[in-house]
Amino acid sequence: MALAPVGCKGRRNREAPQAAADTSGSTAASVISTADPRAAAQLVRGFYPIEGESWRWTGKDFAVSLGPPRGAAQKGAELTVQFAIPDDTVHKRPSVTLSATVGGLKLAPETYTQAGDLSYSRDVPADRLTGDTVLFEFTLDKALPPNPPDVRALGIIVSQVGLQAK
Repeated sequence: MALAPVGCKGRRNREAPQAAADTSGSTAASVISTADPRAAAQLVRGFYPIEGESWRWTGKDFAVSLGPPRGAAQKGAELTVQFAIPDDTVHKRPSVTLSATVGGLKLAPETYTQAGDLSYSRDVPADRLTGDTVLFEFTLDKALPPNPPDVRALGIIVSQVGLQAK
């Protein structure tokens, strides 16, 4: 993750956020690294291609499909998103609020005002963790507009998303 801010200043990928394949009928991981090509199918929307072999930018809206960990359908789980906001981004966007929704339930948003490695963690009730996969939808209140020649609207740099059973 230490390379994320440095990598952001380099070559910019011009591709649109990646759409992933349907994960129904497969066993989805409970914790995914966005740098793992095997996890790409669980990055449902709003993720740009891997950069620096370790992370991905998101757009303003993004979604991840996770497999509930063992026992989560009875006891619930904790959702954690590991991400970064580069130093130069804070000067252009002094704060960003991250919100999440699971199964129609809005999880509490959190506002971030500092650069660096950060995390968003929320408890997820057991009744939202049934089935083989669970869709988590994320929204940022703002994203950086495209900065030519880069045509992407940039949100946050996500390295990992996961569920841990309680």
